[in-house]
Amino acid sequence: MTEPVAADQAVAMDRMYRVTRHVYDVTRAYYLLGRDRMLAKVITNPSTATLEVGCGTARNLIKLARRPEPGLLCGLDASQEMLDTAEASIARAGVPAAGHERIRLRQGLAESLDAKSMFGRDQPFDTIFFSYCLSMVPTWPGAIEAAMANLKTGGHLVIVDFWDQKELPGLFAAGLKKWLSLFHVHYRPEVHDALAALGTSGRADITFESVAKRYAYIASLTKR
Repeated sequence: MTEPVAADQAVAMDRMYRVTRHVYDVTRAYYLLGRDRMLAKVITNPSTATLEVGCGTARNLIKLARRPEPGLLCGLDASQEMLDTAEASIARAGVPAAGHERIRLRQGLAESLDAKSMFGRDQPFDTIFFSYCLSMVPTWPGAIEAAMANLKTGGHLVIVDFWDQKELPGLFAAGLKKWLSLFHVHYRPEVHDALAALGTSGRADITFESVAKRYAYIASLTKR
């Protein structure tokens, strides 16, 4: 049962992004707020390994790759269509690809993440991050657990995603939620609650930051 479901999810992602991947970065810039603020929390140096789950067009990875010391950068996405666009974006940006140990891209589901089989790593990642990804992943509990399992002790899990918009005007917030639903994007309070539970369980230290009056949140976790 697991393999057909996984295949169906990948096909659904390819169908969703087959056309929109070409204008994704231009359109998303207006409402995926806080991404650069989240990236500022990602620490890189020559010895670090960083993974973005749901890397899409590689917009975030390219920004990290332009740092003086980016370390190893990896990207995982369910959609091969998006990864094709990511490869093209990396080439246009003049960023060295996988052969130069700068960015490795792999197709796969978030809950199936495995550092060894997917990325050839014997060691877990120093940082794993999700940028507006978990709100679109039906199997988000497995995605979080897989990330924790592939993160080193003391490593960082960083997430930016939609919040409840409680500090925004009511009519605006209601209209925003309806508009976002057209793109299959929803605030999932259960995701926020699950992240908070990682802190109370003692598995991680966690802090939350508000982006634009609870439009979104940035969760920063350190694995214990």
